[in-house]
Order: sequence, then C-alpha cells, then structure tokens
Amino acid sequence: MTAGDAPVVAVVVEVQLRRDGDKLWTWPVYLTTLRARLRCPAVLLVVCADAATAGWCRAPIDLGHPGWSLSPLVVGPEEVPLVTDAGQARRAPELAVLSAMAHGRRPQREQVLGALLSALSAIDQDRATLYADVVLMAVPEAARRVLEAMMIARTYEYQSDFVRRHVFQGRAEGEARALLTVLEARGVAVPDEARERIVGCTDYELIEVWVRRAVTAGSIDEVFA
Repeated sequence: MTAGDAPVVAVVVEVQLRRDGDKLWTWPVYLTTLRARLRCPAVLLVVCADAATAGWCRAPIDLGHPGWSLSPLVVGPEEVPLVTDAGQARRAPELAVLSAMAHGRRPQREQVLGALLSALSAIDQDRATLYADVVLMAVPEAARRVLEAMMIARTYEYQSDFVRRHVFQGRAEGEARALLTVLEARGVAVPDEARERIVGCTDYELIEVWVRRAVTAGSIDEVFA
C-alpha cells in the first residue's frame, strides 16, 4: 500500500499447506528484510487450506529478544466465505481463489471450483494462470483432479494456452515418464540430449505418438522419426 510514491505498509503473503518448522525462522527474516528495504511497517499474512495448519501458524514466534515475538495474521477455512455463485466469483476473483483453496475438501467442491473457473474466465490470462497455479498447488489430489477435468470440459471458456499450461502440460509430463520407462524396459539407449527433449516436451499428443513408437522401436531415432 502506498501514499503517492511512498510505501505505507508492506504485506508478505504466504500460502502454507502444512506445518513447516523452517518458517519459524524464515518468516521473521522476510518481514524485517522487507521493512528495512521499503522503510515502512510490514505484516505477515498466512493463508492456510486447513484448520489444523492455520492453528499451528497462529502460534506466536518468540524471537528471543525480551518483548519481541511475531504473531502471524492467518486466514484459515473458517475465515473464508464459501463462494459457489458464478456472479459473485466474477465480481471478486481473489475471494473465489481463497474459497477454492479453503473449501476444496468440502462436499460443495464442484460448485466452488465451478465458481472459480467462472472467475478465471473473466480476468486477464496472466492473472488467471497465476491464480490457477496457486489453487492447484493448495487443493488436495481429489479436488485437483476435479478441477482439471472441469478445465478440459470447459475449454471453450479459456484460451488454449491456459488449458495447456495447467492440464495438458501435466499430462505431457506423465507421458514423458512413461516413455522413458518403456525405453528403459526395452533396453533402448537414451542419450542425454534425447532425454532432455523428451522431458522438455509439453506437446501431449506428440509424446503419445512417441510412446506408441517406443513399443517396437529399436533405437531412439526410430522413436523421433
């Protein structure tokens, strides 16, 4: 937050998915470093996807100096509204992101994730990509699979690059691992250059072609032919 060009307050935002004892040492560093750099007050806001982690994050951190402790500001599931309405999500996309992170485990997760997708379709692609990254990282595996399936089913609402970034790229990585496994099992040599080409490929359909060829190929050149 600024007043003109001068910073008034700085906020460090952390997404915390589980207990991490290292944060008891690094969070104070984040704050003091930012405070010194910007010459303004700094606060720590921790966003948690589950109540147990939120409770752990709320515990004051004793820094050792008399009277000096850090009590993080924490947003857990109980502080985040359940957003299932598409209109509300589009009006407040950041709230829809927090709702998806906080309530992705609840029975209403499909409505919550559907509202999130409506919000992402209403903002610029860069922000949509960033927000989707955060949500996919924070939600449990079951919710992540639901969200990915919904993104594929509703491809028409998004630019192709957006869907490829979050779904097809992930599938390509899985296919790349499968391809390397097949080649290893068949004794086909994979030079470092070829391995880098396989691992770095984000074209899901192309890797599928390579996998089919690998079943009978006698060399890596025949896979790439």
